[in-house]
Amino acid sequence: MLQPEVDMNRIGILSICGFGQICVNAAVQDTRIKATVSSTMGAFDPYDKEQRYELRRQLNELRTADLLAGRVNERSGGVPTNLPDDAEQFWKDYRDYYKTSRGYHPRSTNSNGGWEKIADLPFLTNSLLDHADEIHSAVLIIHGDKAYSLPASKAAYAKLTGDNKELMIIPGASHTDLYDNLDKIPFDRIVEFYRAYLI
Repeated sequence: MLQPEVDMNRIGILSICGFGQICVNAAVQDTRIKATVSSTMGAFDPYDKEQRYELRRQLNELRTADLLAGRVNERSGGVPTNLPDDAEQFWKDYRDYYKTSRGYHPRSTNSNGGWEKIADLPFLTNSLLDHADEIHSAVLIIHGDKAYSLPASKAAYAKLTGDNKELMIIPGASHTDLYDNLDKIPFDRIVEFYRAYLI
């Protein structure tokens, strides 16, 4: 039941990691959202035109193979427990989060079986932020300067318009630091932002 003190025309949202782009996109769709915070935006589509086509082709072949084998959509395998010494740093960051007590959960897709491989298809055909310049409400994008995914937040911010938009880059923070590192997450700025635009 909706509480009487809740104003459904003044909604604030906060999203972490890959859902950062999705929550910014939600602010395009829903004019009731007055304040959006995206922390550590994920990089959904780092491909060029030919790479996107090839990946779509492979994923659609997988859909056919899944159907013919009578299986539910194949999963990506989640974050590996063991990595080679020369693995890219973001894989090490993910492992140190999703495979340890920091972020492991039996039902977590990243901790275990991974996402359905075909889940990438919508992101290869529609850009989440095509209409980001139409957001009237306030947006705060937070990202670590050591995060491999920082270009995603910079690209999203570049599409935003208006003087109520902010990109806050946290020195020394990796992609996963802004999931749970209490020394890196700018709680004070998030609270100030919501107070400025929601109260």
